Amino acid sequence: MSLSVSVFGLGYVGSVSAACLARAGHRVTGVDINSRKVEMLAAGRSPIVEPGMSELVAEGHQASRLCATTDGAAAVRDSDISFVCVGSPSLRSGKLDLSHIEHVTREIGAALKEKKSHHVIVVRSTVLPGTTESLIIPILQSASGRRAGAEFTVCYSPEFMREGTAVKDFLAPPYTILGAHCPEHLALLRKLCESTPGLKFETSIAVAEMVKYASNMFHAVKVVFANEVGTLCKHFGVDTETVTNIFISDTKLNVSPAYLSPGFAFGGSCLPKDLRALVYRAQELDLSLPLLEALMASNTEHLNRAVDTVLHTNKRNISLLGLSFKAGTDDLRESPQVELVKRLLREGCQMRIWDQDVSLGRLAGANRQYIEEVIPQLGSLLSTDLEQVVRGAEVVILGNKSARTEQISRFLKPGQIVLDLVNLDHAQRPSSPATYQGICW
Repeated sequence: MSLSVSVFGLGYVGSVSAACLARAGHRVTGVDINSRKVEMLAAGRSPIVEPGMSELVAEGHQASRLCATTDGAAAVRDSDISFVCVGSPSLRSGKLDLSHIEHVTREIGAALKEKKSHHVIVVRSTVLPGTTESLIIPILQSASGRRAGAEFTVCYSPEFMREGTAVKDFLAPPYTILGAHCPEHLALLRKLCESTPGLKFETSIAVAEMVKYASNMFHAVKVVFANEVGTLCKHFGVDTETVTNIFISDTKLNVSPAYLSPGFAFGGSCLPKDLRALVYRAQELDLSLPLLEALMASNTEHLNRAVDTVLHTNKRNISLLGLSFKAGTDDLRESPQVELVKRLLREGCQMRIWDQDVSLGRLAGANRQYIEEVIPQLGSLLSTDLEQVVRGAEVVILGNKSARTEQISRFLKPGQIVLDLVNLDHAQRPSSPATYQGICW
């Protein structure tokens, strides 16, 4: 199905999008306030330097499927769908500069005022979650005098293109994300993307906006992590490339979805100890490794959020289901759940604890020594009676996955609050009569 498409903004994202959409057989008009870019595209020359673009633009121009203009109103009038691909650069403060998006949005809105047929606007510019709903849609409605969702449709579909491989990334993206108020609003955009390979997700506008940021931030974390590990290797006299090749070969834990679902703070006898040792050694070598140095502080802040969440309920009768840092073990060393109990006790909360894997009589060695130093009164807090622990609480904290949902649900009462720290699957989360909430979801 061939569509008429207008693309606002002829930078990297807009130029590549226009050329690739023309290659797919659509009639595409590029729009920009920069007359030089418009003249180049209109003459069949790429306005950017990018592998594959010269050929694509020339091909689109020769087939009369790709043209350009500075007249945004005409572009909207003569197209079925408009893509907003203008930049959202940083101000000196770090805040996004949305002036280009505001200008283009007003231009499109004014054009919609004179257009009788339904029009679809797809925002591709990177904007913070909530921007499309709070800024772009209101501007479009105000400038057009029309209602979003009824007389025009707004979607959000982020791009995942890297400079240098932008054409390849457009034609074969890691996934395609289509955000809208409802599935019906995606009908035209869905047709436009039907030949695009890979996974496709249809979701809300805010989720689509946030996934773009989550992706970019993770890419930044990976780059900094790799560089800091490489720096450590070099100063340790260890072969960086061999370490890297072995590390990335692990697709079960390292390069995988493992540990990437939000949950509670990390703990146990390995991660905190090893992180502290590495950071300490780096300091001895006069190395500044801000990412690794910040991990413990960030982990502590997540624990603080759990404490604050409990205290803000204004309830003081608290039960914890799962004391060890993960189910299936009785290792309490540096368990964030243990620290949570300690903090809540200090705040005057009355605590009861159930953990099928933890028995004070079985704890031994460093494990027993640790808990006796941190919570010497643990024996008086532990109970093997799950029903009593659940029924007697105002707030029930799910500390790990040791308690099964069907067990917990039988004992919950109206008015109780269930705080989930482990991010149970939706089907496993306790339902009413208690109120369920997650620590960061």
